[in-house]
Amino acid sequence: MDLSKLTIHDLHELLIKKEVTSREITETLFQRIKEVDRKIQAYLLLTEEEAFRQAERIDHKIRQGERIGDLAGIPIALKDILCTKGIRTTCASKILANYIPFYDATVIQKLKREGVVFLGKLNMDEFAMGSSTENSGFQITRNPWNLERIPGGSSGGSAAAVASDECIAALGTDTGGSIRQPASCCGVVGMKPTYGRVSRYGLVAFASSLDQIGPITKDVTDCAIMMNAISGYDPLDSTSVPREVPDYKQFLIQEIKGIRIGIPKEYFIEGMDPEVEKSIWEAIELYRSLGAEIENISLPHTEYAVAVYYIICTAEASSNLARYDGVKYGFRSAEYEDLLEMYMQTRAKGFGQEVKRRIILGTYVLSAGYYEAYYRKASQVRTLMRSDFEEAFRKVDVILSPTAPTPAFRIGEKVDDPLQMYLSDIHTIPVNLAGIPAISIPCGFSKDGLPIGLQLMGRHFDEGTLLRVAYTFEQNTDFHLKKPNLS
Repeated sequence: MDLSKLTIHDLHELLIKKEVTSREITETLFQRIKEVDRKIQAYLLLTEEEAFRQAERIDHKIRQGERIGDLAGIPIALKDILCTKGIRTTCASKILANYIPFYDATVIQKLKREGVVFLGKLNMDEFAMGSSTENSGFQITRNPWNLERIPGGSSGGSAAAVASDECIAALGTDTGGSIRQPASCCGVVGMKPTYGRVSRYGLVAFASSLDQIGPITKDVTDCAIMMNAISGYDPLDSTSVPREVPDYKQFLIQEIKGIRIGIPKEYFIEGMDPEVEKSIWEAIELYRSLGAEIENISLPHTEYAVAVYYIICTAEASSNLARYDGVKYGFRSAEYEDLLEMYMQTRAKGFGQEVKRRIILGTYVLSAGYYEAYYRKASQVRTLMRSDFEEAFRKVDVILSPTAPTPAFRIGEKVDDPLQMYLSDIHTIPVNLAGIPAISIPCGFSKDGLPIGLQLMGRHFDEGTLLRVAYTFEQNTDFHLKKPNLS
C-alpha cells in the first residue's frame, strides 16, 4: 500500500487503528518528494526536522490512548504566501528571498492545534500574481499530467503537489481563481471559501478585498475536513465574520433531489474549448438524472468582470506592495548613491515583470485625475455584479460553470500575451468580486489526457451546499480516482 496516494480520511482510519504511524506516513511522503519533485518542482522549501517532530508527537498521543482529530499526523504542505514562524516565507519573490516571519498565520496556528505535519512551502506565482506559476522568482512548476503544461496559478505548486501525491493536502490562496483554476488544471478539488469565513491574518496581502485562503485536496471529503479546521472568526483579521461554523462533514450526503442548479449563459463563451464544454454538459445531465432541477439563468454584468478585477486588484496590489522598499525588511539593492536610488534599484531588481506591471497599472488607476474614471467606476460595477449573484440565488441554490475555459495550456504559450493569460480566469474572477464561495472538482479529461474542472458557486457562507452537490457528483463518477503517471 502506497501511503502517499491515500486521502486524509483513509490515513486517519489507519492511524486510529494503529495500522500505521504518522512517522511512516511522513517518511513515505518525503521519499515521494525525492522521487518526483525534480520533475514537478512544486516545493520551494522542505521542513523535514520539524515534520518528524510533529509526527512523533502524534504517534506518542496514539500510543498513550489519546483520541486524535481528523487531521492529526497528516502531512500537508503550504503555499509560500502564508507566514510560518521561524520558517522562510518568500511569496516566490526575490524581494523576500530571506524573510523569516516571527509569527504564524492564524490558519497555521489552527492546523498546529489539529496536529498536522507540515512538509514544506510550495511554489507559486510571485505575490500570487499569475495564472500559470511561470511568474515565480525561483522556478517553474510543471503539471503532473503533462510536464510540458502549466499547473495553473497562482497556487500551482499546491495543486501540483496534491495531484502528484507529494502531500496529502495543501493550502492555497484565491484572489481571482488561484485555488480553483490550478485545481482544475491538475485534476484535484479546490475550494475558495466565502470572504470572511477563513482568517487572512498572516497571509501576505496581494489584493485585500479579494484574497481568501482555502484547501486543495484529493477529494471532497478531505475538503470538508480541511474547511472544518481552518474556518472561523478571528479578531486579528478585521474582515473576518463572527459567524458560527457548521461541521462540514455533515454535508457529505448523496441527495440532491430538488436542488436547483443555475446555468449562466454568459459563462459559455466564444473561444471555450469544445472538450471543456462537452464535459460540463455531461455533468449537467448527470445532475439532472440524479434529481437536480436545472435552470437557465443570467449574470448580465459578467462581461465586465476581467476589466473590473484588473483595476481593483492592481490598485490594491500597488498599495500593499509599497512596503517593500528595501528599508524595513527583505531585499535591498547594494548599488545606490542616495535614498531615492536605493528605493528604485531595490524595487526594480526585487520584483519580477508581472508584479511590476501590476504595481504600475494600480498606481495609474489610483492617481489624481484617473481615480474617478477607473477605480471608483470599477467599484460601482463590482456592486452590480454582486447584485447579479444575489438575484440569481433567489431562483437557484447553486450556480454551475466550467472552472477554466480550456485545459492546462503549454508552458510559455501565454507569457508574452498578458491579456490572454488574464482571460484564463474569466470564469473564476466574478466569485472573488462578489465574495461568494466556490469549489472546483474534476469532471472529465481532454483527448490529450488533461483534467477538466467543474465549478460550483454558492450563496455567502453556504459552503455546505456546495460540498453536498460536489460530493454527489464525485460519488457518481471516478474522475477524482485517476492519477497522473509519473514513473
